[in-house]
Amino acid sequence: MAYVFETLPAQRSHIDLGNPREVSWWTKQFGCNEEQLRIAVEKVGDSAAQVEQLLDGRETILKL
Repeated sequence: MAYVFETLPAQRSHIDLGNPREVSWWTKQFGCNEEQLRIAVEKVGDSAAQVEQLLDGRETILKL
């Protein structure tokens, strides 16, 4: 039986859209596709917390 280990992002507080492995990891974490992730990052920046809030459909975006 082979085990597959996912690579965690280098910084879990920020999303690096230039790294395909991180993009894949974040889309799985947020339950979205790559286009939705990229649009969210464009709107609120690369903060994982803010992107998560936007993708969850929350009205208020907290600034950290």
